Amino acid sequence: MVFAAGAGTGSGAARKETVDYQAAVKLRRAAEEVGVRRFVMISAIRAAHPPDGDDVHAVYLRAKARADADLMASSLAWTVVRPGELTNEAATGRVLLGEAVERDRIPREDVAAVIVAALDDPSAVGRVVGVVSGETPVSEAFAAVAD
Repeated sequence: MVFAAGAGTGSGAARKETVDYQAAVKLRRAAEEVGVRRFVMISAIRAAHPPDGDDVHAVYLRAKARADADLMASSLAWTVVRPGELTNEAATGRVLLGEAVERDRIPREDVAAVIVAALDDPSAVGRVVGVVSGETPVSEAFAAVAD
């Protein structure tokens, strides 16, 4: 199962809370209830250290961080993918994936390919990874992090 929802640009703080946190938790609970074992969460690259404050972006990052923490505390075989700034550019099939990746850009199609790879690669289970455009083929990205 993949949680890829987001409140979206232009939504307020309340919507960030209901979609980016509460909906993620509800889907995680439902997955556990029906016996789904594999869960990939699409988060945000700065969710590891969300800022304080009441501005909408800070609220968004804190909601993502709380959703990530909820998933990581669950019984599911989870992966948290934290993409950088999403673009509509064509996929390159090459990424930089790791636990401490600097914020950069990445085509949405490459993020989708990373999600598929995470679902198929046992070495992705129990990992929180940032992902931006890079040089490693998506098919090798999780193995490169595991080394």
